[in-house]
Amino acid sequence: MINSMTGFSRIHREVDGISYAVEIKTVNNRYFKPSLKVPESAGFLETEIEKLLRSNIHRGSVSYTLRFKSVSGEPMFEIDTALITGYLDKLGKIGTQSGIDNSQCRINLADLLTLPGVVRPEEPEPDKAEKMRNAVLQITSDAIAQLKQMRSEEGAVLADDMQNNCDLIKGRLEGLLDKRDVVIKEYHEKLKNRVAQLLDSARLELDSDTLAREVAIFADRSDIAEEVTRLGAHIEQFVANCKQGSNVGRKLDFITQEMLREANTIASKASDSRICLEVVEMKSCIERIKEQVQNVE
Repeated sequence: MINSMTGFSRIHREVDGISYAVEIKTVNNRYFKPSLKVPESAGFLETEIEKLLRSNIHRGSVSYTLRFKSVSGEPMFEIDTALITGYLDKLGKIGTQSGIDNSQCRINLADLLTLPGVVRPEEPEPDKAEKMRNAVLQITSDAIAQLKQMRSEEGAVLADDMQNNCDLIKGRLEGLLDKRDVVIKEYHEKLKNRVAQLLDSARLELDSDTLAREVAIFADRSDIAEEVTRLGAHIEQFVANCKQGSNVGRKLDFITQEMLREANTIASKASDSRICLEVVEMKSCIERIKEQVQNVE
């Protein structure tokens, strides 16, 4: 069955004294568009995380967020004391050169911590880095599975709605050809009566062959049989692709455009208000389908 492009998942898990949180959100997009937010100390995992996302999600904007902290409360960052000393030395020299008494200068430690490079993420040791890698990728895989389940459930709802609209279109298509035959017969009678009225005063007779030829021209010009057949075939193809599986959104979008094109052609060839009314209802269903297809992966 088809999948929706809209989904959300969040998993919190504690591994080896570290609390991890992975959050994934997906929305509609014509292509696969990832956006990853991970702590600097886990930046070495970005490529693998994106590869994992790309192998499971084929279409949509994907927002991925990774957070983690130590359960024990120990800081997971380092303070470069040597760099702070260097900053203090430079500040002292500036005070001396400018004639400012250093004893009168007050330096706020909190301000020092905001200087570039003073506080930096703790570089994990090789064994810790491997543990972090395994934990993050496993939690990410579980979050993706949760996301796909939600997208699958949403996809089932979309499929039901589109199937209902396809059934409505098929029901109206079945009566279009019968209406066309009625319209041709009515046109024949109207043309015959109108011409008879015009020629009655002139005491002329209408050639039956000429009348038949005019009716045939009208019937050929307003023949919608081919378009009705093609529209029916598009609907069957659309339903089959919905049942085929995931990652068919682009194909469904193309089929929907073809469905709308055939409906517009039928409307342009129709010369009867009853047929036009049926086409309006069909186009309404097609537009509804087209709208829903924009949510399909």
